[in-house]
Amino acid sequence: MTMIVRNLQGVRDRITTACVAAGRDPAAVRLLAVSKTFGADAVIDAMSDGQRAFGENYVAEGVEKILALRAWQGDHPGSVGAPLEWHCIGPLQSNKTRLVAEHFDWVQSVDRLKIAQRLSEQRPPELPPLQLCLQVNIDGGANKSGVSPDEALALAREVAALPCLTLRGLMAIPEPADSFEAALAVHRQTKDLFDSINAAGFLPRPMDTLSMGMTSDLEAAIHAGSTMVRVGTAIFGGRG
Repeated sequence: MTMIVRNLQGVRDRITTACVAAGRDPAAVRLLAVSKTFGADAVIDAMSDGQRAFGENYVAEGVEKILALRAWQGDHPGSVGAPLEWHCIGPLQSNKTRLVAEHFDWVQSVDRLKIAQRLSEQRPPELPPLQLCLQVNIDGGANKSGVSPDEALALAREVAALPCLTLRGLMAIPEPADSFEAALAVHRQTKDLFDSINAAGFLPRPMDTLSMGMTSDLEAAIHAGSTMVRVGTAIFGGRG
């Protein structure tokens, strides 16, 4: 058993334990393995243990990895399994939207209408709709990306009307908290916002994805209602 496989199993155990403690079904929480700065070999290692969803912060690095893994799968048809699912989770500038629209399956970091419009326009027609989360700056961090909570509902309304996109939910990266209770309180703010947007009733389909929780706070996020945790360090190790 490799280190990455052992770590993956440990993270899955953490998710299961947190779900049981919160009275939730462990199947309701997906694991996104954040593979930024790690090469294709690390992704292949995770794939060997059934991991299929991967998150990338840097667009150019992510596209290079997507293409490399696609070629690897073509050379190893017996090892393909279910298709890989690639999520762009880093800040997204206008000059990178075409690469994301053409190569990724999900974008979790949309925080303004212009970016969503460009993704919609640049999504190739032969591909399925790009799955999208709005990034919310839930705790007002001065250096954080994300739409403010007060503006999130209006942005959701505009994004939901765009073609070639499917609005799936919200993503948040709050500042590190010094206790479980503090982390839980902030994550609950995101869950409340998620529920209020769904309750507004204008979406063609209710949002179903609440992407919050990382290596250090996934338990608190799951207790607050997260449906997707984004874990890198606990799976792949520290980054230099």
